[in-house]
Amino acid sequence: MHKWIIPLFLILTLLIPATARAQGPLTLSSLEIDLWPEYDKPSMLVIYRLTLSTDTSLPIALSVRIPAAAGEPFAVATKQVDGALINVDNTRRVSGEWAYIDFTTNTAEVQIEYYDPGLQKVGNARHYQYQWPGDFGVTALTIQVQQPLGATDMRISPSLGAGVAGSDGLTYFSQNIGSVSAGQNIQISVDYQKSTDTLSAENLAVQPSAPIPQSATQNLNLSQWLPWVLGILGAALIIGGVVWFWQTGRQRSAPPKRQRHSRAASREVEASPVTAEEEVYCAHCGKRALPGDRFCRSCGTPIRGK
Repeated sequence: MHKWIIPLFLILTLLIPATARAQGPLTLSSLEIDLWPEYDKPSMLVIYRLTLSTDTSLPIALSVRIPAAAGEPFAVATKQVDGALINVDNTRRVSGEWAYIDFTTNTAEVQIEYYDPGLQKVGNARHYQYQWPGDFGVTALTIQVQQPLGATDMRISPSLGAGVAGSDGLTYFSQNIGSVSAGQNIQISVDYQKSTDTLSAENLAVQPSAPIPQSATQNLNLSQWLPWVLGILGAALIIGGVVWFWQTGRQRSAPPKRQRHSRAASREVEASPVTAEEEVYCAHCGKRALPGDRFCRSCGTPIRGK
């Protein structure tokens, strides 16, 4: 009986998923928490950008807590080598005021987004209280708050420093918190004044990710006009060919007409009557002789010219 214990233990060890063996204290290399109030919905958009430590075995099962009131997360995606974000399957289980989002990642970078309805509005005043539950230890934690379009009197506690204008024209407040241990709770309060319900995304102009080179613009214009230019040249060639063929046909048919006119003219000369001055008569019998006659056609007498 004892001789089967070791082989059975080895078999069970091989059957345990690698992800299960990897469970234990997990440390994130970096975590960026973005808070975007009234961005594209009248609530708080919360974005987590997690990077696992280099010694993490992949794939690995993760569980991240978000407020239960937020409902289903808007996105749970893994970042690929080329930078593309790919959505992954996830499950949500609620425990009290929190909801656990469970998923498996095969890459070291993960992005999670959800909308928190906890943004409070009283007249023009806005207030939001954020809490990081401290599920993981983090080597480098960064918190960033986006100032909504049209917002004034922006107050963040604890302070995240002076705001900096972003490429989209909005102001961002950011602070590198540094290392945070697992279980350490972090809270951020955001207050501001806003007289309208206009969302920031509604008035953001779409910008190219990089300036368009002049050569690319020229090539684009050429590609747009090239079919028209070729079409016009083709039509001109067709019309020119038709005109050339028509005129060539006229030139080839013209000589016969001139010949017919010439023959008609010669016939008119031959058939034209002899004038009175050119008439010649026989001196013997009085018969009229034709031009060129040397003898009378009637009596044979030699014709004498006038």
